[in-house]
Amino acid sequence: MDRGKNTGVEAILEQLIEHGADDMANIFARAFELAMRIERERFLGAGHYERTAGRRGYANGSKPKRIDTPAGTVTVQVPKTAGHDGEPFYPQSLERGRRSVRAVMLAVAEMYIKGVSTREVEVVMREFGIESLSSSQVSRAMKLLDEELEAWRSRPLGEVRYLFLDARYEKVRIGGVVRDAAVLSAIGIGPDARRRVLGVSVALSEAEVHWRAFLENLQARGLHGVEYVVSDDHAGLRAARRAVLGGAKWQRCQFHLAQNAIHHAPNAAIRKRIGTELRAVWNACDLPKAEAALAELVETYRDAAPKLAGWLEENVPESLTVFALPGHHRRRLRTSNPIERAIQQELKRRTVKVRVFPNEESLERLVSAVLVEIDEKWAVDTKAYIKWECQDD
Repeated sequence: MDRGKNTGVEAILEQLIEHGADDMANIFARAFELAMRIERERFLGAGHYERTAGRRGYANGSKPKRIDTPAGTVTVQVPKTAGHDGEPFYPQSLERGRRSVRAVMLAVAEMYIKGVSTREVEVVMREFGIESLSSSQVSRAMKLLDEELEAWRSRPLGEVRYLFLDARYEKVRIGGVVRDAAVLSAIGIGPDARRRVLGVSVALSEAEVHWRAFLENLQARGLHGVEYVVSDDHAGLRAARRAVLGGAKWQRCQFHLAQNAIHHAPNAAIRKRIGTELRAVWNACDLPKAEAALAELVETYRDAAPKLAGWLEENVPESLTVFALPGHHRRRLRTSNPIERAIQQELKRRTVKVRVFPNEESLERLVSAVLVEIDEKWAVDTKAYIKWECQDD
């Protein structure tokens, strides 16, 4: 390390010795600036004031930038370059923040560069401290993040006993037209009793071909041992699940089924009480009692609401599969809420800033980044989601 770098490190250490953790934000900022200056020297191929034949340009001062860090929001001086005709210098360290934040920034920046920016887009740009970005800077940041996310989406899987499947829709601009794109996602519980995000895929619909390709990709990556699947009912998913995971039991999400029942109720009075009546069926202590309670409910509406009675008789049995599981597992595996709450709500919170994605790739980038962060959080959680040893009722 040359004398300039030594001096920089010594100054940071002196600040740490003098102020301790109370000044951690400023200490972090100074360390960040030193790292960026070192990175600029590597980019230029020469140290400060050093003359070399292979030099790629010159240092050109710096500009302030506010960034969010675990130590708080700090202002750092970002080093600039001049005199280089190729790709402009941009510190890689600034691109290695939280993946989801980077993905949102890239989606917004891509919209800006493609000329579809609006006043709202510019507001979001300013939230990220972005005054302007070149297409080469965005491309460079995309490449770094996409390689990382593709490695995660392609990582090997293993045994998964319980599988949750779900989809949500986002707006995407395709060929100048705004369309709905389905975000397919899966989480699983394996022998280690913990949740894992298994994968994600973006498609223009929930048609069988897309769900089937998604499930087959999970299997190609090593997914095996699936005994039980929880999901909402959808024709495309139903057909794909039967084709790819035909040996697994299927539990229709009770929460979504209750919502569907409300739509089939013929009047306000029945809509108000049908959810409570279904919960009485689902809260039975065992399958025979649940089936008896369902039969009684169907008979209650046989004359007063025959269409609703027929619908209950045909559909509600698909929500009773959970009674085949140990009693201690049923509460967590009767609905798709684990994926709804942990994933879909977080995706919605992140995608709302973008509103309409410039293309499918930017949508896949953002949802992948969010799911990686959720998966990493679950990986360090020491608490079991399911206790396999609880096999009794």
